[in-house]
Amino acid sequence: MTAEYELFALRYATREARRGEHFIGGDPHDGPMPMDYFVWVARNADRAVVIDIGFTAESGGKRGRRLERCPIDSLALLGVDPATVQDVILTHMHYDHVGNFDKFPVARFHLQEPEMHFAVGRYMRHRQLAKSFEPDDVCGMVRLNFDGRVVYHNGAAEVVDGIGVVPTGGHSAGLQFVTVNTRRGVVVLASDVTHFYENMESYRPFTVALHVGDMLEAFDTLRAHAASAELIVPGHDPLVMRRYPPPSPELDGIVVRLDVPPAQ
Repeated sequence: MTAEYELFALRYATREARRGEHFIGGDPHDGPMPMDYFVWVARNADRAVVIDIGFTAESGGKRGRRLERCPIDSLALLGVDPATVQDVILTHMHYDHVGNFDKFPVARFHLQEPEMHFAVGRYMRHRQLAKSFEPDDVCGMVRLNFDGRVVYHNGAAEVVDGIGVVPTGGHSAGLQFVTVNTRRGVVVLASDVTHFYENMESYRPFTVALHVGDMLEAFDTLRAHAASAELIVPGHDPLVMRRYPPPSPELDGIVVRLDVPPAQ
C-alpha cells in the first residue's frame, strides 16, 4: 500500500506587487496582486519530508521581501525538527526555495541534475537569469554534493514511498513539481510551475522565464498528474491561505492543511 501523508503549506513571507509583474506581457487590468512565500511539509508516522526551504532574512531583504517568520524555525509549529529531517526536496535553486539548507544537518537534498548545471553554468553571466540565484546557496549545494548529501534526479522519480518529483523546466532549467499521496488523493505541489492559480488557468506564464514554451506546456503536465485541477496547489498564491483550513485556530494565517478539500 502506498504511504499516505498529512500535507501542509507554511506561509513565511510576503511582498506587495501588481498584476503586471506576474504575467508575461503585463495585464490590461493592472492592480494590486500580492505574492506569498511558502514551504511545504508532508508528514506521517514514519517521516517528515520538507519541500523547499525558503529564503534568508539577508537574501529576501535585499530584494524587498518581507520575512514574517523564519520558515525553518517555524517547522516546530508542525512538530518537525529540522535536525532530524532525512529528506528535503528542492523544486529549484532560486533564492526563495533553497536559502536555509544549512539548517538541516543530516538531510539529503533532492534536485534535478539539470538545475545544478544551470546554476553553475554559462547563463549565470546574464543578470536577468542570475538575479534569482544566490551564489552562496549554489556554492553551499556544491559543497553538500561533495559530502554525498545531494541526490540528483534526471526525470520523474519517487523520492520516498508516496512522494514523487516531475521535472518541467521553463521557469528554471531543472524546475520540478512534487506529488504527494494524501487522504484526498494525490496533491500536486506546483511550486513555481504556476506561481498563481491564474497563471495556469489563463495560460499566461510568470515573468521570470528561461523557456516560455516549456512554461506553457508545464501547465498541461500539472493537469496530467492531477485527478482534478482542485488538487493542484500553486507556489505563491495568497488564495491558498484562504481556500484551505488551518490545522488549529492558533495557526490561522500561518499554516493550512492541503490534505483536505478546499472550501467551496
